[in-house]
Amino acid sequence: MSSSREKVSAFGFDPELSQGASNAVNVCLKINEGERTTVITDYACLEIAASIVAELERRKLDYNAFILEDCATRPLLGMPTEILEDMEHSQISIFAVQVKANELGSRKQMTDVVNRRKMRHAHMVNIEKSIMLDGMRADYDAVDALSVKVFDIVSKAKQIRATTPAGTEIVAQLTPDYKWLKTSGIISPNKWGNLPGGEVFTSPLEVNGKFVIDGVVGDYLCAKYKSLSETPLTIEVKNNRLVSVFCTNHELEREFWQYCHTDENSDRVGEFAIGTNIGLHGVIGNILQDEKVPGIHIAFGSPYGAHTGAAWDSETHIDVVGLNFSIWADDTQIMSDGKFLV
Repeated sequence: MSSSREKVSAFGFDPELSQGASNAVNVCLKINEGERTTVITDYACLEIAASIVAELERRKLDYNAFILEDCATRPLLGMPTEILEDMEHSQISIFAVQVKANELGSRKQMTDVVNRRKMRHAHMVNIEKSIMLDGMRADYDAVDALSVKVFDIVSKAKQIRATTPAGTEIVAQLTPDYKWLKTSGIISPNKWGNLPGGEVFTSPLEVNGKFVIDGVVGDYLCAKYKSLSETPLTIEVKNNRLVSVFCTNHELEREFWQYCHTDENSDRVGEFAIGTNIGLHGVIGNILQDEKVPGIHIAFGSPYGAHTGAAWDSETHIDVVGLNFSIWADDTQIMSDGKFLV
């Protein structure tokens, strides 16, 4: 039993967090009696983890908890061994952490265990109190119902076209060789999911066009730059590769380009996704929630090949989010100016 467990269990938290914590434990993960959970957090997210642990204890569910800084120096060079070993004895894992730059490799070590053991895993990267009081209070049964409808349409499509008033015009060619996945917040052993949830995604065969990022960019750049409504980042994609970047904020322009050239596939579109969390009404500057806003987001880097079937990989993964999309799946329009038509 980790000493962190006692610290998390004893930490005081705002009772307003309890609704989101209950949603995570009882609705999204559906943790049952007799199942065991590994909770992974850090000091930045300790209050949120404490609210989740309190719900586990209220239900008298078996768990262990770890605080990353008690196990290793940050940024992590790898996921601490004691955490990975604990996960080998659990059916559920919860990762509520404010991530540092260059820690993606350690998270992949964790999700490798999740994938191999088919655990139900809640990925709450950069979770904040505001998200617990917003996106984590969504009606996930309604989000799931919409996600099923969207999934049924796009998983049969050969092409998706999307535009925005800001100037986005992209076309994604799809292939039946790559699977579509639904991560609506209702988490199954087949695919771990981010919380808050609400998206359907695949790895595209090819994406071409211009994407105006007037929402947010992902990974650690999101916390640094927040909403890009005043300084949109405009990117051009040809043959599934990032070929140009422009922004009046030249530091963001430089950092984004550099991130997308970390390895040979960091500039390759690995994910093509549609946000389906209809409880959200705009970006807040946190990619964990903002990528679930109704509309399109794409990601450069890892295609989550263990799930999509894509045969290539990358050590990086960075999402980009735009706003107010109109979307067509083949000839069927499924969204107009940010509102679903299905």
